[in-house]
Amino acid sequence: MYSKIKVAVVGTGFIGPVHVEALRRLGIHVKGILGSRKEKTIAATRRLGLEKVYHDYEDVLSDPEIQAVHIATPNVTHYSMSRQALSAGKHVMCEKPLATSAKETGELVDQARQSGLVAGVTYNVRFYPMNLEAKNLINKGDIGEIFSVTGSYVQDWLLYNTDYNWRVQAEKGGALRAVADIGTHWMDLVHHVTGLQPEAVYAHLGTVHKQRIKPLGEVQTFTAKEERLFDTEIVNIDTEDCGSILFKYKQGGQGQLWVSQVMAGFKNRIRYEISGSEKSLSWDSDRANQLQIGHRNQANEVLEKDPALVSRSTARFIDYPGGHAEGFPDTFKQSFRAFYDTILNGGIVGENHYATFADGHQEAQLCDSILESHLKNTWVYLHD
Repeated sequence: MYSKIKVAVVGTGFIGPVHVEALRRLGIHVKGILGSRKEKTIAATRRLGLEKVYHDYEDVLSDPEIQAVHIATPNVTHYSMSRQALSAGKHVMCEKPLATSAKETGELVDQARQSGLVAGVTYNVRFYPMNLEAKNLINKGDIGEIFSVTGSYVQDWLLYNTDYNWRVQAEKGGALRAVADIGTHWMDLVHHVTGLQPEAVYAHLGTVHKQRIKPLGEVQTFTAKEERLFDTEIVNIDTEDCGSILFKYKQGGQGQLWVSQVMAGFKNRIRYEISGSEKSLSWDSDRANQLQIGHRNQANEVLEKDPALVSRSTARFIDYPGGHAEGFPDTFKQSFRAFYDTILNGGIVGENHYATFADGHQEAQLCDSILESHLKNTWVYLHD
């Protein structure tokens, strides 16, 4: 079924090859990958054992065999690349954020709708099985009325002022960094799991390192801190390292998010606690195959990932039996499964669906409002 589909991936950094691996595990034919320079394209093509060396993005889009394009490039390129791919008649799976402003994402939503093509954003955290099951329990009404949602997304890869990546400067990553890069993952996850729609936000953001030491050579995301022989320069930083955000929800209830890329000892941890009138739910990516269910009048539960113990809709996105952990790479595979099932089903979206361009637009609206709230030091209400 999937083997009839041919795709290309754009971006050879950390996340592009993750897309290639996940697509291959589904049986989808990845024809080629495109890097920012010819030598990077050739190296990645050989390393990943792909058949086609693309010369540039136009070469990708003009390939009649390519049905879908995966965009895994710096944030500021997402808008233009997505527009070009849709115009070329290609389905699009774009890394987050979909674009660096709600104006741009709104235009992409309109273009995708008019094109009739399938367009998604890679908010893969939805597809940890226990998050799908949390969504199922809430939809059934098991936890009752939701009072609050709290949580965090924390990392430490930018802890020191000697840590540098293109994301830290607004001209390449956008005006928000920690919030846009990882905070939107938490927001998308929580809104997808709970069904809550944000009405207003209040944000306080902080830049720990006002200046960073930038190597004049190239630095990849999440690479080992080996000794580098590059010359360096000091650059001013205009994006946030951390921040706290409060949410008001249209359905009632409130939320709180702490996001940080400077929290020592936490490599990539996302968690939430959902408080309901009957039960609570909590999930932590450090224990991704467990969902904790809290009770008032009986012992608390820990539900382990097991296709025999969860709902049928969740089990469809579990490939291994109980006791066999599924993690980060599997979430991409399952997200892409939902995406390509939609393509094969003529655009009909399933129950556990990938994040659409409309979802990406909502996160961009939130980012714009979060930045405005921080700058004005006040609650900002979202516009419909």
